[in-house]
Amino acid sequence: MNKFKYSNSNKRYHTLNYYYKNKFHGKVFKVSLNAGFSCPNIDGTIGYGGCIYCSKSGSGEFGGNINDNIETQFNDIKNKMLKKWPKAKYIGYFQARTNTYAPVNKLKELYEKILKQEGVIGLSIATRPDAISQECLDYLEELNKKTYLTIELGLQSIKEETNKLINRCHSLECFENMVKELRKRKVNVVVHIINGLPYETKEDMLNTVKYLNNLDIQGIKIHMLSILKNTPLDKLYKEKNFHVLTKEEYIDIVINQLELLREEIVIHRITGDPDPKELVAPTWLIKKFCILNDIDKEMVRRDTYQGIKVNALSNNN
Repeated sequence: MNKFKYSNSNKRYHTLNYYYKNKFHGKVFKVSLNAGFSCPNIDGTIGYGGCIYCSKSGSGEFGGNINDNIETQFNDIKNKMLKKWPKAKYIGYFQARTNTYAPVNKLKELYEKILKQEGVIGLSIATRPDAISQECLDYLEELNKKTYLTIELGLQSIKEETNKLINRCHSLECFENMVKELRKRKVNVVVHIINGLPYETKEDMLNTVKYLNNLDIQGIKIHMLSILKNTPLDKLYKEKNFHVLTKEEYIDIVINQLELLREEIVIHRITGDPDPKELVAPTWLIKKFCILNDIDKEMVRRDTYQGIKVNALSNNN
């Protein structure tokens, strides 16, 4: 019998699918959208060139067609999903680049167009902690009272040297302050981190998760670093040939991270999902379901589950 209470399957961690099924009593999909936003780390507001791993689409490879309006994007993707799950509900996922980086009247126009679509129960908005204005915070608080809202904040790592290398251009203090501001308004926060960033050790990656476990966050996305063609990271990799995690190393680190996370934190993602045509390394990332299965098998072999080290520490106190 599975020891982990936030699971009705073989999973030993708190999956997004489990969370949605228990909250909304049915199948829920996130519909990825590309609203054509820019980024303050690209246009010179705080930096130029963006983060060194970022693709031209700004993580929008699997979103809607940027040449279509936002409603068309939504309905194109929704109609494909309806064929398999005709009774599904939907969350509009503003994914590509920085999705609060615009005047609030523009944000309202885009967000509320999606909220009017049939079957939509909420929004998930990916952004940076330095790109949410006070006016935007007030609007998000208002929006959170009307629908199911999640703000996804990019952190990637707590290591200062790493964030300088990858050109994040915001401080850890900035990130932490924005988490606090959002939680003051009862807005759910999901944090993105990346394993395998250049020159980071296993300890560095575990330290990032230990830090997050002490914050009031509701979810986490764990990515493996994807080296994509024609990015500054691609150039650095070819010049320096820094170590890229093997699949076995990645699985070991992820399991150790899960053990350190409170069991109620929802795991929204546990590996990367790069475009195979753009991927330079690691090539093992292409087999996403093999990675997921191997994580499950290894957790069973170790007889471990999410939060086990948190629970052990609590029991010893």
